[in-house]
Amino acid sequence: MGLNVGIVGLPNVGKSTLFNALSAAGAEAANYPFCTIEPNVGVVPVPDPRIDAISAIVEPQNIVFTTVDFVDIAGLVRGASKGEGLGNQFLGNIRATDAIVHVVRCFEDENVTHVEGGVDPIRDIEIIDTELLLADLDSVDKRMTKVVKQARADKTLRVEADMLKTLHDHLSSGKPARSFEVAEPSAEAFASLFLLTAKPVLYAANVDEGSLPDGNEFYERVKAHAADEGSGVVLISAAIESEIATLDETERADFLESLGLEESGLDRLIREGYGLLGLITYFTAGVKEVRAWTIRQGTKAPQAAGVIHTDFERGFIRAEVISYDNFVALGGEAGAKAKGKMAVEGKDYVVKDGDVMHFRFNV
Repeated sequence: MGLNVGIVGLPNVGKSTLFNALSAAGAEAANYPFCTIEPNVGVVPVPDPRIDAISAIVEPQNIVFTTVDFVDIAGLVRGASKGEGLGNQFLGNIRATDAIVHVVRCFEDENVTHVEGGVDPIRDIEIIDTELLLADLDSVDKRMTKVVKQARADKTLRVEADMLKTLHDHLSSGKPARSFEVAEPSAEAFASLFLLTAKPVLYAANVDEGSLPDGNEFYERVKAHAADEGSGVVLISAAIESEIATLDETERADFLESLGLEESGLDRLIREGYGLLGLITYFTAGVKEVRAWTIRQGTKAPQAAGVIHTDFERGFIRAEVISYDNFVALGGEAGAKAKGKMAVEGKDYVVKDGDVMHFRFNV
């Protein structure tokens, strides 16, 4: 499974510049609203030094990282929920994603216009949040009108009708759907709404070069806002990341050191985006290929095997498992076996982040 992350924000906050640096897909970045009309999609490998360490031992013919799909969605404006600025199309693009990276402008630059007339990151966040909330309220209202009417004759719909009324009040108070507590009987009905504000959010505070590595006053405001709502935030300079993306490995390390950074903001953003939905990685390791696989935290061994191929899950017999730490410390599979560090696990085994696995199956 992969993760599909939508990059959103007001026009001219640095979304497409950030996307270009992420994916090198060449999305147009220009100083005017609605530069991005159709969403650009970039498939980006998740940086993971563990796969390099495993590969150094196995020396495979091929290495495959797990990936995140980043979608560059055009800038939203006030009134997007009512169709302003091609809003309906843009909101539909957001609805198709798993999570949201909300790029917030945290820099002053008189050469880059701001659609609201000046830099105010919290105001900008609230504009986007309001438009997403209004769109969700519209979705809930339409569903509630239909279900409440049907519930008069169908008692099985009364639980959903009550949930929708409570959800409507929750959204009307300005609270996102992701903070709404859903009882189990209504979980499926809630999920079927595909609400925009139910998606987890990561803020990307886009600063100028002079504000690296510690941020600025704008960044601190975004950081406090994110903490209050339980979201994450990454400090990043889209312009600097664009420069870093053009450098080779040695030049990149020197450049990051000169900025006082241990790693690029993009690496942090990709990892945070990957972890936003509680995803973890397990590995398969052989001379033909070392590969990272994405699963949700809490996945059991047969379902993890099914990510490789449905036959693996259908005919699952057992999984041979070595923790990443033991695999590296003991020089690979042979060393782990010799020290008794390879476990044989059955159908109830819950896969851990970093497990190196080999599946036995029969179909």
